[in-house]
Amino acid sequence: MPNSMTGFGAAEGPVAGGRLRIEIRTVNHRYFNLASKLSGDLASLEGELRERLRREFDRGHVAVQARWTELPPRAAGFTVDLDRARLVANRLRDLQAALALPGEVTVELVARQPEVVSLGSDADAPAAWSEVEPVVAQAAADCRAMRAREGEALAAELRHRVELLERAAAVVAERAPERLVRERDRLRAAVAELLDGRVADETRLAQEIAFQADRLDITEELVRLRAHVDAVRAALASDRPVGKQLGFLAQELGREVNTIGSKANDAEIAQQVIAMKGELEKFREQLENLE
Repeated sequence: MPNSMTGFGAAEGPVAGGRLRIEIRTVNHRYFNLASKLSGDLASLEGELRERLRREFDRGHVAVQARWTELPPRAAGFTVDLDRARLVANRLRDLQAALALPGEVTVELVARQPEVVSLGSDADAPAAWSEVEPVVAQAAADCRAMRAREGEALAAELRHRVELLERAAAVVAERAPERLVRERDRLRAAVAELLDGRVADETRLAQEIAFQADRLDITEELVRLRAHVDAVRAALASDRPVGKQLGFLAQELGREVNTIGSKANDAEIAQQVIAMKGELEKFREQLENLE
């Protein structure tokens, strides 16, 4: 069963003597696109994280957030970047003077600015990937489980759309022979009126009728449409990512429906073509979320 690209998973586990929580959110995207939000002591693991999640998700925008729910013992202290603090204090005083703002530039204000105060020390070693990976794996598994549930619902909706498409095509196939007979009779009547009682050239008339029948024939389009519908059903029954394949099949279905419409020359067939185009549009909309 194909997966949706929408999902959420979270997991928490012991890492480096503390506890780390990882949350993974995914939404639709044409390709695999990772956006990670990691603390400084985890930033060096982004490469391993990317490769691990690439194996889990074929497509989609994957947002990962990692945060400590319990800090590791090594992060109990903090360090101050004095050069950064001096720069921040001077810039804040310049701003205060330029805008004639009241008040003072306090230690608390300077300390709250990014990169002035950081947990741990510069000598702290980053967390080991071997400890982080099991937490990532559990969060990814939870996310994939949700994507699978969403994918099952999407597949059911897509099957319903192609079933409605197939029903409309069956109505067109039933109507098509009558249309050709009517076109033949119309052509005969038009020729007879033009000749005004004179004898028609039956051979030439037969050729013209055959030409018209060939121009309006939609048998090949209907056969290809059924083949594409079968391919859609086969894809929806597989366990691999099929979003791109179904996108191609939707294009081919649209091509056949448009050709049938251009050859319709019949009000009932034209109505069915409009209905098929509507179902195809809904089909494409649902495809946006399929992996």
